[in-house]
Amino acid sequence: MSRLTLGRAGEEQAAAFLTRKGYRIAARNYRAKVGEIDIIAWQDSHTLAFVEVKTRRGECFGAPAQAVNAHKRRKIIMTAAWYLRQEHLEDCFCRFDVIEVYAMVGAAWRIRHYEGAFEM
Repeated sequence: MSRLTLGRAGEEQAAAFLTRKGYRIAARNYRAKVGEIDIIAWQDSHTLAFVEVKTRRGECFGAPAQAVNAHKRRKIIMTAAWYLRQEHLEDCFCRFDVIEVYAMVGAAWRIRHYEGAFEM
């Protein structure tokens, strides 16, 4: 499985996971001039989660969430601000989550959800 295919499959797993937890997906692969956000989802009618999904085959290069470095966080925050302005949601409560997806060969994929993984 190529890296791109693995990433897409991980995002599918993450979206299904969030839906099972009662989240309502508002957007997937949202793109703006400043960056991209993998999943934007409402946890309830008051909380909008901007979710970065990182998929790996294992932890030999560290935990997937460690790849969400300061530069990536800045891009996600700027993209989220763009989305909030575009959707007229400037006053809504939002948070930044990271979901790690482990693609396990011959086993169920594992998912770890870090709510509020970073802040503006």
